Amino acid sequence: MPATLQDLLGIDEPIVLGPFGGASSVELTALVSDSGGLGSFGLYGYPPERIHAVITGLRAATDRPFAVNLWVPTGDEVTPADLDLQRFLDVLAPLYADVGMPAPTPPAAFLPSFDDQFDAVLDAAPAVVSFVFGVPATEVIARAHRRGMAVLATATTVAEARALHEAGVDAIVASGMEAAGHRVSFLRPAEQSLVGLFSLLPQVADAVGVPVIAAGGIADRRGVAAAFALGAVGVQVGTAFLRTRQSAVPDAHRAAIAAADDTATVLTRAMSGRLARGIPNHAMREIETGGLIAPFPAQNWLTGAFRAEAAAQDRGELLSLWAGQSAALTRHDDAADVFAELRAGVPG
Repeated sequence: MPATLQDLLGIDEPIVLGPFGGASSVELTALVSDSGGLGSFGLYGYPPERIHAVITGLRAATDRPFAVNLWVPTGDEVTPADLDLQRFLDVLAPLYADVGMPAPTPPAAFLPSFDDQFDAVLDAAPAVVSFVFGVPATEVIARAHRRGMAVLATATTVAEARALHEAGVDAIVASGMEAAGHRVSFLRPAEQSLVGLFSLLPQVADAVGVPVIAAGGIADRRGVAAAFALGAVGVQVGTAFLRTRQSAVPDAHRAAIAAADDTATVLTRAMSGRLARGIPNHAMREIETGGLIAPFPAQNWLTGAFRAEAAAQDRGELLSLWAGQSAALTRHDDAADVFAELRAGVPG
């Protein structure tokens, strides 16, 4: 095993940017990499040509290592042919009307093929590829290694971490329930996999023989120091960077993070059909009150239409306001300042 995360990934500081599905930016990813950490870019829903464009843009913006992130198919994703979408469209009609748009036309597919996405990543061969929502197939890991890429994957329980270790990934992100966005559990339902980072991290560190990166509830130097004390060799941070002007979220999302307190976030399936942590707003409450939520990825597509319009209009009440439980600890509007704060907590 490499002595440090820095040795494994070719970075200077053991700080990883959380990969935001739908909210990543080339600017933020490059800034974290240029600062000595590992910038990450979430590729959820990106077709191959867009993946090529993103990685080309990242290479133009930084000559340092960066990661791109893919979602592993779980096997229960629905297709447009599986559902009567009209009843879900009818329930969401007021939210479409709220942003002044008609109900969207169902697509041929909700998501691009994982194999096509992975082939595009292989072709571009960034330094690191990371995965969430499952164990990458043995051949996927082997192909990544043959292209010279390090492989990261995320666990929300000790059993998931063991499964990832046995599959041959190079490092594991231990994601506590405090983390923003989707709960990326895959062995048991997400509601049955809600382990806090202080409990999860030392148990994962004891259970596996690869580097462990701590994620969830880390927003400043104190969280970094605690993570290292509990067995991590690096940290992955999302919400503190999401608040900065270099992220791709609308200003209303940044403002919601800045205004959050320790009880501000909840877990919900309303926005995507999968359990995720964010700040409640009008859209979330309307969907939960309506009681009809389509399975993933249909719900994500259904809400994505009005969310895109709401983002253009900077209307926070109609966005997915993903944020972690330590949102109230975020202080900075510039990502360089966030990185410096986190670096101050790294031992040595």
